Amino acid sequence: MAGTRRGRLLLVLALAGAVVAGCSGGGEPRGTVNVSMYDNFFAREVTRVPVGTRVRFPNKGRTAHNAVAADGSWRTPERVDADQVATVVLDQPGVYRFFCTFHSTGNGRQGMAATMVVGDVTWYPGQENAGPALQPVRRASGRTLRVPEDHHTIQGAVSAARPGDLVLVDPGVYREEVKVTVPSLVIRGRDRDRVIVDGEFQRPNGISVTADGVAVENLTVRNALTNGVFWTGVRGYRASYVTAYNNKDYGIYAFDSVDGLFEHSYASGSPDSGFYIGQCHPCDAVIDRVVAERNALGYSGTNAGGNLQIVRSRWVANWAGIVPNTLDTELLPPFREVDIVGNYVEANHNRDAPGVRLEWGAFGNGIVLGGGNDARVERNYVLDHVNNGILVSPNLDERFWTASRNRVRDNVVQGSGRADLALAAPAGQGNCFQGNQARTSIPVGLQAFQRCSGLRLPVRMDLSTTLASLGQVAEANTGAYPRNRPEDQPAPPAQEQLPGGAGAPVRPAMDVFAAARVDLAEVPLPAASDQPPTVRKEPTVFGVPVLAASPWQLVFALYGYLLPFVLYAAWTSLALWDLARRDDLRRGVAIGWIAVVLVVPFLGVIAYHVLGRPRLPAWLRAAVVGGGLVAYLVVLGIGALLGGIA
Repeated sequence: MAGTRRGRLLLVLALAGAVVAGCSGGGEPRGTVNVSMYDNFFAREVTRVPVGTRVRFPNKGRTAHNAVAADGSWRTPERVDADQVATVVLDQPGVYRFFCTFHSTGNGRQGMAATMVVGDVTWYPGQENAGPALQPVRRASGRTLRVPEDHHTIQGAVSAARPGDLVLVDPGVYREEVKVTVPSLVIRGRDRDRVIVDGEFQRPNGISVTADGVAVENLTVRNALTNGVFWTGVRGYRASYVTAYNNKDYGIYAFDSVDGLFEHSYASGSPDSGFYIGQCHPCDAVIDRVVAERNALGYSGTNAGGNLQIVRSRWVANWAGIVPNTLDTELLPPFREVDIVGNYVEANHNRDAPGVRLEWGAFGNGIVLGGGNDARVERNYVLDHVNNGILVSPNLDERFWTASRNRVRDNVVQGSGRADLALAAPAGQGNCFQGNQARTSIPVGLQAFQRCSGLRLPVRMDLSTTLASLGQVAEANTGAYPRNRPEDQPAPPAQEQLPGGAGAPVRPAMDVFAAARVDLAEVPLPAASDQPPTVRKEPTVFGVPVLAASPWQLVFALYGYLLPFVLYAAWTSLALWDLARRDDLRRGVAIGWIAVVLVVPFLGVIAYHVLGRPRLPAWLRAAVVGGGLVAYLVVLGIGALLGGIA
């Protein structure tokens, strides 16, 4: 019988631990990467994945698509309708040209086609058509190809170029998609505001780069169906003095790429994020002195980190400001080792910005660390957010990712509707908050009890914060979020020009991180705003802003906060009542059990109900203890389903 009771106790404690502590998964599933299908193109020209990767093909278009390897080695179902997803597992290394049979030629040479590189295979873009690949170079060739003098289109000049060349573009509107497969090019506009690559909402990207060492400078990209400027699978990239606005996915985007720099650039009107660096570790990348406004997210970086610096930039009037995050639908989870230092982050609760359902959960927050580890958030000025100024939170996808060892120090945070600083539960170990100028925190006393040095409580976090975010995601999945379009956003004002203009030194994007790396200790706190905070602290009930919150947020957040205490009170009352009426226990044993029940939160009272042989009927104990936990998990499960778990 003792063994049976211990088994029941372990089962109950495991169930309780799943609620209280969370987890990031036990056995590691196959890596996963998304390659979205649009009308009528794949999201990336080239995708590189390890052997054994599970590749998902979500159809984000309006018509049916599929993905079929040209050599017949793998394929999705014949028809993948809009909003459906097909999955294949790529177990054999190789280079696979694949295409949509509805919208491409039979060999995948034209139309809706792309390339998948599986495993450690030597391959360079364009080698099927151009013979041996051209090698990247570190120095300029001294050769300039002028548009439109030498070539009528930017694409014509890029196709004729050699590594180290400068493609110099005169003012004009260039209605084309530029695909770059030649390494070490510098593509430069003579005037940032008047050299415009216009996708006209007909072409996938403004500029798409699949070659190493390519720099894009001093021009504007707009109205692309997905991305303004896009690097994928490269080593060495740079965007300098680039404007990207009103593109239908991302503004300036680097995926599965390392050794990069985004500097002195501007992004607005993106329904995903203005700036994005994703799926890299170590990324060896810097985002420095950029401006992001009127996007869903100012910065988003999924599963990216390791020498990744986001510094000295402005993130204003987006749905949310800086949002590194972890997802299972890209490789290399979780995100880790991101430095967010010296940024100005203001009023990221703009309901007039464009956005999509998946981004609504972050709305109203300045800086969010979603399910990642070892981030540094220091000396940022964070002002006016209707939810939280700085939020450390778990993230939910196919697995549940907690946040651990994140350091939030020496920031100025003002004008937050919910809390200036927030730590959402379940959280991992080692998150710390110290030296911040902040008036409010959830939980209360966060900087006193979760300091980065000295004594600290082992557990100090708030479940209602997580459930408030989950309620916001549920709200989005019911369609109750703004649906503004990129094409309706205003054009940006004139932007700063590249110093030296057309005559600036030509620098291919090689060894970029070594040259651009910032001494974080020297990055100052940004200057304070001239205006006082405009967002007032909302009246809250248990940390839930009762006026600004949606019904979904109220239900989930209040439930998440209150039910554990209701259960605990019920369990404790029953245990003490039972102990008071027991005459079979010696006084010392009874006092010992009372001490366990009162001193050990939650687990002590559960231990009594399971191991203490109470006189309460077994059905009553099962209903109150086990039933309460099950009810709690059911509500969490409903929220998770509404939150869109894959």
